[in-house]
Amino acid sequence: MLDGNAIKKDFPILSREVHGKPLVYLDNAATSQKPRQVLEALESYYRRYNANVHRGIHTLAEEATAAYEGARDKVGRFINAPRREEVVFTRGTTEAINLVRCSWGRANVREGDEILITIMEHHSNFVPWIMLSQETSAKLRHLDIGEDGLLRLDRLDDFLNERTRLVAVTQASNVLGTINPIRQIVEKTHAVGAKVLVDAAQSAPHMPVDVQELGCDFLAFSGHKMLGPTGVGVLWARTEILEDMPPFLGGGEMIREVHLDRATWNDIPWKFEAGTPNIAQVIGLGAAVDYLESIGMENVRAHEIELTSYALKALGEIGAHVYGPKDANLKGGVAAFTYCLIHPHDLAQVLDSDGVAIRAGHHCAQPLMRRLGVPSTARASFYLYNTAEDVDALAAGLEKARHFFGAPAPI
Repeated sequence: MLDGNAIKKDFPILSREVHGKPLVYLDNAATSQKPRQVLEALESYYRRYNANVHRGIHTLAEEATAAYEGARDKVGRFINAPRREEVVFTRGTTEAINLVRCSWGRANVREGDEILITIMEHHSNFVPWIMLSQETSAKLRHLDIGEDGLLRLDRLDDFLNERTRLVAVTQASNVLGTINPIRQIVEKTHAVGAKVLVDAAQSAPHMPVDVQELGCDFLAFSGHKMLGPTGVGVLWARTEILEDMPPFLGGGEMIREVHLDRATWNDIPWKFEAGTPNIAQVIGLGAAVDYLESIGMENVRAHEIELTSYALKALGEIGAHVYGPKDANLKGGVAAFTYCLIHPHDLAQVLDSDGVAIRAGHHCAQPLMRRLGVPSTARASFYLYNTAEDVDALAAGLEKARHFFGAPAPI
């Protein structure tokens, strides 16, 4: 298990107090904190070589371009992309998925076609496909979960057919924590000639992700959930797919030539990176990748399995009802729960008074909430800098909330 207390020292924000109590940050599924190395990379760009990329031949522009494109190389290695040109920088997972919807989707999905998503998807991998189905009159289908929080893969074959064009699936649920067997889903989907898009927003920060091993066609994730800045994300897709896709946005950088009445497009990935990109954020993401690789993603995953197992036991002992798999090996570092009929927002407020930060609400997964039969849950989510003591603070805060609201002890 990683030494979370030692790692905390790299994160300046984790030394602050909230309401006079040490900060216990357990909202990592929403966004992660940033190590000093990432903050320094951002500051260094603005202090030393702030310039636009690709377009200048002066020293600052060349240094900025080298750092920006160097981050692309780092991200490509991080997910084992076959080619660096397959890494497209976006503003986040949401934009990456919408890029696929607007570019690939509009060019390839027609009336009568089918798109399959799962009931556990985040709205970012749900709403774009609702929009595409409305635009094209394609049929949107939904794969359910079982009572154990796992996908009903025994029913997958019933949904896949010659009309299926795309399966969009999260690799790890932001509510249940469920880790889905992407390779198995890909093999069955490819057998009917359809493509697979993987939402890796909750997996890329927490476990090794290898696009060649997964076999998927598209993969999207965000920088801010993996120790990087907000405002930057990644779309990876196969070269042949990207080359066939029309541009997402028009403007500078994504063109080769512009005439009065026509234009031709740049090579990939720049065809999809119109305008001045989020240069500092991309460089910061590269620094975040460096940090995670120095720790080792296998070590990050092992730490979270141990910590999540500890949390499931601690929450179970006080009578909290945790949704999703009960085996930490089958889920990411997420524990969404209800406790003593106390509203999740009230739980979050009481915990905040003790410096413990969690999330409360529907977690941008309203269809899943309805499937679970609850309007909202509280959610604690863990990362490499969290410790067993953080979990203990969570459990103590929940007990405090029970006494505060006069709720009876769980049976």
